[in-house]
Amino acid sequence: MRGVVWAIHLVLPLLGLWLLLSQPDVNVFWQHNAGHFWMIILVAGVNVVLGVLISEASRRRQDARLFLVSMVFLSSAGFFFLHGLATPKIILPTGSVGFDLGQQVGLTIASAFAFASALPLDAKAAKAVLGSQHFIRAVLLGFMILWGLASLIPGLTPLSEPPMVSPIDWLVWASVPGLLLYAAASVMMFLLHRRRPSAMLISLITAYALLAESMIAGMSQLNWHLSWWEWHILLTLAFVFVAYSAYLQFRREGSSAGLFDSVTLSATVARIRRDYDEALEELVEHVRRGEPLAATRLSGKFRLNESQAAVLDRAGEALANERELSERLSALVAVSAQTRIGLPEDQLLTTSLERVRQAYGDVKIALVADGRTQIGSRDYQFADGNPIKRDQLLAFPLTVKGNLAGVLEVPIGRTNQDEALAATLAGQLSISLENARLYQELHTLFHQYMSPDVAHALLADPGQAALGGELKELTALFADLKGFTTFSEKVTPGEIVEMLNRYHTAAVPCILNNGGTIVQFVGDALLALFNAPATQTGHARAACRAALEMQRAASEVAEEMAWKRTDDVEWPTFRVGVNTGPALVGNIGSPELRGFNAMGDCVNVAARLQAVAEPGTVVIGETTYRQLGDGVSVNPLGQLNLKGKEELVAAYVLTELR
Repeated sequence: MRGVVWAIHLVLPLLGLWLLLSQPDVNVFWQHNAGHFWMIILVAGVNVVLGVLISEASRRRQDARLFLVSMVFLSSAGFFFLHGLATPKIILPTGSVGFDLGQQVGLTIASAFAFASALPLDAKAAKAVLGSQHFIRAVLLGFMILWGLASLIPGLTPLSEPPMVSPIDWLVWASVPGLLLYAAASVMMFLLHRRRPSAMLISLITAYALLAESMIAGMSQLNWHLSWWEWHILLTLAFVFVAYSAYLQFRREGSSAGLFDSVTLSATVARIRRDYDEALEELVEHVRRGEPLAATRLSGKFRLNESQAAVLDRAGEALANERELSERLSALVAVSAQTRIGLPEDQLLTTSLERVRQAYGDVKIALVADGRTQIGSRDYQFADGNPIKRDQLLAFPLTVKGNLAGVLEVPIGRTNQDEALAATLAGQLSISLENARLYQELHTLFHQYMSPDVAHALLADPGQAALGGELKELTALFADLKGFTTFSEKVTPGEIVEMLNRYHTAAVPCILNNGGTIVQFVGDALLALFNAPATQTGHARAACRAALEMQRAASEVAEEMAWKRTDDVEWPTFRVGVNTGPALVGNIGSPELRGFNAMGDCVNVAARLQAVAEPGTVVIGETTYRQLGDGVSVNPLGQLNLKGKEELVAAYVLTELR
């Protein structure tokens, strides 16, 4: 609707011109030399002021478009002023040809600047325009001076001759390029306004349209008739409209610094926004550091008055408080994320402190030591569990299972939410500390009785402890000690336990380091699984590598004990069986007591292969051998008749794995 109203206002002058030209009786003759002269001088003065203001904005913003727009007003002002000086009975008694032609020439030159100002100039073109601005001004000024001399000095040129009685035919066609340039400039400015709505852009579009209409009105060349006066009025409206828009913008902003920023090139708009963003960040930092009247630092740069600086100070303070609150809430979220499985208590506190100090300042934490909670020389006793305030510090108790575990000391900031946020932080750190200690206890307890993979899986998802299982391909490693029974008959129970612990201490890391999971110890035997519960690529090769490493480690233990012992009791020796195949994997047992295990022919065959292995060797099944690929050395044992198997089973002694 606003667009329709705007279009109607632009169409009305053209309808009035058509009415005046079609009705000669209405288009009466009225000559008033003094009125014409002072109207022209006044409007030219308005143009000069606008041109200078926009030119200054161009210099300050280093924007080529503003320079070109300023030239529209300055060129129009210059020729408008020359047209006024050529008014009859002011300098010349009867006017001159220059009086008739001057304004059309001036409007045509201004149309070229208007068209150029509407173009989307790139960085290279804008730099070229700014680099030649002094030359452009000089050429325009020189041309206006020459035109003025040629029009105002009697007898000097044909332009100073008395005006012609009959209209100048070629003047109509000479005005067409200017009309087209104004129309194109108006359309391009309108498209710019669609992307970047602005009252100042609307005023420029209107001005360009009115200038084009004034050229149309001037084509009739009916001097001193109402149609001739109409194009003077249109010119006046065009410039006054822009001046009035600038005045309203000034009243609204209270400063002339950004009056024409909306007209600038896109690159300039982006640069202005970056400057504002940087200034706002600078303002917020000043406020956060507690510096009074932080906005006054920016007053000179952005030409702010006192009231604007005061408003900006309050806005900066509100934004700083909001940002500080947001950072503290973000720190709380980060602290809660630090509580995860396996994170030691000291690492949890160190990592949390690093993040919290970014938002809360110089936060300190001290854990209870020798029954005291002390930070530096400050000793805190929390009798009722309430926070303690000392100077600009708030101290909160950290608790674990309802017992005092430490103290959190937080500096008080500016916002009203500081104490509440600090209390929330203390609560979150207490939860994190309690969880870290609980996880550490569970971690230590679980890992003493089960494989790390199983322990981690249960801690992360207790639902995995439910009874049940799944069929999965895996590699089973079964090992026991040959000669264990004979050894047990000849030594004390303490020596038996010592021997088993030494062997398992050497063997277990070999399995775990290769990704295996130990599911059970049965006397002198152990069962380990690969590719269960955690998925593992190359599980057959990993199991064989672990078996060979076990034999080397066990051999070193046997040699060490043989050197230490003085009796003739022979130490047991590991023998290992490895087999690959499907097995049922899961939690087996009852609701009261259960364990992670694997059942199936694959596991049974591994146990039987271990039974036929010679002490110190590793025997593998056919499926395992096929999955090892290159770089393996074996000694075939042929087809073996294993206990519990109706079919023969191919087996190999593994000697090397590269």
